[in-house]
Amino acid sequence: MTSSYWTRRFTRHTLLGLSATALVLLGYFASPPPDFRHRLSMGAAYAGILFLVACLWLGPWNVLRHRPNPVSSDLRRDLGIWAGILAILHTAVGLTVHLRGRMWMYFFKQFHPLAIQNNKFGAANFLGLASAILFLVLLVISNDISLRALGLQRWKSIQRWTYAAAILAVAHGILFQLVEKRHLPWVLLYTALIATGLAIQLAGFIALRRKRSS
Repeated sequence: MTSSYWTRRFTRHTLLGLSATALVLLGYFASPPPDFRHRLSMGAAYAGILFLVACLWLGPWNVLRHRPNPVSSDLRRDLGIWAGILAILHTAVGLTVHLRGRMWMYFFKQFHPLAIQNNKFGAANFLGLASAILFLVLLVISNDISLRALGLQRWKSIQRWTYAAAILAVAHGILFQLVEKRHLPWVLLYTALIATGLAIQLAGFIALRRKRSS
């Protein structure tokens, strides 16, 4: 690959990194004080959802514009990398917010494998953890080395787990809206982001069905 290719990738990642940082800070300062960790967790969560929606927009958007939709594109992969980084950051910080020093209680009522948190709080945490694990796997394969090692079809079959990670993340977010009794502006913002992602996915699906049936 030429140096211009890596220059473009470096420039894009720099811009995406700066955008991610700005969005996290925006969410941080918009969150109610004084808890630093809760505010950082909120900033990373909403920034991550925005990056995820942007990543999931690209495929349907190509379909709607009648453009080629490659199995892997650098822009979609780079957006996905930053969505994954933000998801991991949110998880790492979020697990320190509510139960300081007792992280197991996010999932278990006692330090016992059978004492599961069988309530909305526990369900939200299990869903969030599953989503974070999937994002971590997707981060690991988001490179040309993994693409060559796995082969195009196997790599793509793993990469499609992005949709499962997204669904789990959305469900996690919905439950935490209820658990924390979020203020209306946060609920409306979250709803708008999810509705936007669903709308473009649906539009792309309908356009693809019409194209195949014509």
